[in-house]
Formats: sequence, structure tokens, C-alpha cells
Amino acid sequence: GVVAGLDIIYLVFKKLDPEICFQSKIEDGKNILPGEVLVKISGSARTILKGERVALNFLQRMSGIATITSKFCQQVKDFPVRIVDTRKTTPGLRILEKYAVRMGGGYNHRFGLYDAVLIKDNHIAVAGGIKSAVNSVREQTSHTVKIEVEVENLSQLQEALEMKVDIIMLDNMNLATMKEAVKMAKGKAIIEASGGITLEKVRKIAQTGANLISIGALTHSVKSLDISMEII
Repeated sequence: GVVAGLDIIYLVFKKLDPEICFQSKIEDGKNILPGEVLVKISGSARTILKGERVALNFLQRMSGIATITSKFCQQVKDFPVRIVDTRKTTPGLRILEKYAVRMGGGYNHRFGLYDAVLIKDNHIAVAGGIKSAVNSVREQTSHTVKIEVEVENLSQLQEALEMKVDIIMLDNMNLATMKEAVKMAKGKAIIEASGGITLEKVRKIAQTGANLISIGALTHSVKSLDISMEII
């Protein structure tokens, strides 16, 4: 697996006891093997046991995210594409989970509604179309904010291209349609593939020429890495 969260568990134990001794044996983002020692902690047994569960919860989840992200990145390492996360994160833990994605070799999508605009299907429906939605956004946001539009077919793609948006998300398109979409958009917008991305599919999606592949499963349904603490 890939470890992430060592600095967080350091803070957990230091919060409980500033005098505790904490020695990391490895850095975040590194590959780890079964049985490998990650950290040595010495000090009050009461403090160590008090912080054990909280520390492991952080470390196991963040390392699970880093590990699955690394697996996706390895599948597409031969292509000029980035694996990116989404906002489908655990409430209150977004910063930590997105950090874990980076430790696994992935990249971060937007953090919230404040750092980029993503016009999705429901926004398009409410606005009455892509053109209306984009125009409304441009009237209300700074020129420094990037605009992304989600499209489900080539007709919507053409409309988004005509509006000269920065990024276009291809939502749940099949491979043939995705290839055609990438060809249509080449040099006109950044293309992001999204929707039901799995380890089995991701390489074929990378072969279409998409610039980004966003994967909600990196954070919303990840399996925690099996890490334990032993008293010696």
C-alpha cells in the first residue's frame, strides 16, 4: 500500500501529550510492505492507548485513499492524463482526503463551490440550456474563475465548445463517443472523463486522449488500509 497521514497522527498524540516521543520511519507517499514499521511512539501508556483509535482511523483511511489512487495512476502512467478526485468526500475531512489523493500520485479537483464553477445537468435544466447557464455564471463570477460544463452527448459538447468554456466533463460516455468528443474538442478545451471509472476501465479511457479522469471512488467508497498498533 501507500502510506498517508503520518503528520496527522503525530498531531493526535502531541495534542494528548506534548512530551510524547514520536519517530516516523517512513514518509507519506511511500510504498509500504506488510509488517513494516511506520512509526515508533514512546511515552505514557495511558496517552498512547487514548490516542490509538483516533490515530489509526486517520492513518488507515488516508492510506487507503493513497493506495487506491496509486493503483489508478499506475494503470495510466504511459499516458499524458491526470487522475483527479471529486468533492465526494467525508464531511469535515475533505482537506485530509484530498491530501491523501496527492500522496497517491493523483491531483485535486476543486475543493468547493468557491474555487471553480462546474455546471452540471441539474444546473443546465434549471437554466434552460448550456448557453443560458454559462452566460449566467459569467455575469456573476470573476474572469479569473474557470468554468467547466458537464455534457452527456456530442450535441451538448458542441454547444459547450461554442461557449468557449475552459473544461468539459464527458459524463458516462462510452469509449467510441468519448474518442469522438476528444477529437472535436482538441485544442479548444480541457477534457475530463467521469462516471463509473474502475481500475479495469481506466486505461482504455486514458487511450481516448482525455486530459483528466475524475474518480469519486477514490474517496467516497474507499477501503481503509489494514494498519495496527502493537505495544512492545
